[in-house]
Amino acid sequence: MAETGNSRPGSRGDSPEISVVVPVFDEEDSLLPLDAEIRAVLQFFGWPAEIIYVDDCSLDRSLRTLEEIARSPERRSIPTRVVKLRRNFGQTAAMAAGFDLAEGRVILALDADGQNNPADIPRLVETLEAQSFERRLLRVSGWRRKRRDRTLQRKLPSRIANRLISRLSGVRLHDHGCTLKAYRASVLKEIRLYGEMHRFIPVYLARRGARVTEIEVDHRPRRFGVSKYGGQRIFRVLLDLVLIRFVSRFYARPMQFFGQIALVLSVATLGVGLLMLVFKFGWLRFIGIDYQASFVETPLPAVAAAFIIGAINSLFFGVLGEMLIRVDYESRGLKPYAVEGITES
Repeated sequence: MAETGNSRPGSRGDSPEISVVVPVFDEEDSLLPLDAEIRAVLQFFGWPAEIIYVDDCSLDRSLRTLEEIARSPERRSIPTRVVKLRRNFGQTAAMAAGFDLAEGRVILALDADGQNNPADIPRLVETLEAQSFERRLLRVSGWRRKRRDRTLQRKLPSRIANRLISRLSGVRLHDHGCTLKAYRASVLKEIRLYGEMHRFIPVYLARRGARVTEIEVDHRPRRFGVSKYGGQRIFRVLLDLVLIRFVSRFYARPMQFFGQIALVLSVATLGVGLLMLVFKFGWLRFIGIDYQASFVETPLPAVAAAFIIGAINSLFFGVLGEMLIRVDYESRGLKPYAVEGITES
């Protein structure tokens, strides 16, 4: 990654209280007006802040526009960094890069297309700070209740995905996909993001014992460019749901996950075996069906063998998963708990 623009905020004196992270991909026309809005809000807010733009290898003039923003003397009142990724890694990776570089106590993220309204930033931060006495509140999420998207292409799939994520993960939010969020940096930096997992940050935080809440935010129509989301995104979300189900419930105890699969397959094997006996000895005649077949006359032995092999493999996967999770915890010095506070007399 290349770093351009102004020097790091820490070198300017006061460390920033707020870090605004904006992942960017082909949004050249949106950047100047969005940057002006962000700066106006932060200056009115009055807290030390920084802005981090992460260019995900844009194909248009986005990077050049960002570099002009970072070098502009008129904008130096708020330190700005521009990070250029070597190739297009995706939104999750771009956000992760910005989070890693952020120095603020509170980290905010928003989209570069201008649909998130920077005017909502103070409400997100104030909600987070107002409940600072309850330290478990570690994230405030935006809820785009009145979305300005086309119904069939964006709204309906989004609603279905949000309900599935809430149901499978146990983290009940109306809008998991809204990028506009405020986080406490101390806990956000404890997690690692991969793949397309940025929309599941609340689930990761909940697994660390954090509480999340959401507030309604403004969602504006797109003024420039086109949406980067296509139909294939739905399929990727479905695959991620399988992973997030595992992560949210069984990450630290994989044997229970694979053990349940082994139990289901074992019961299925017994059911198939019983059916083989029914066919073998003609027990269907008790219900008026005259049918009898030996084991080799039906495909049931092969089905039973497949089920039992699957059950054995699931147990092996469970053991392997238990070993890997211990390696993960010990190699990274992780703890299977998160301490909220200690009171001493």
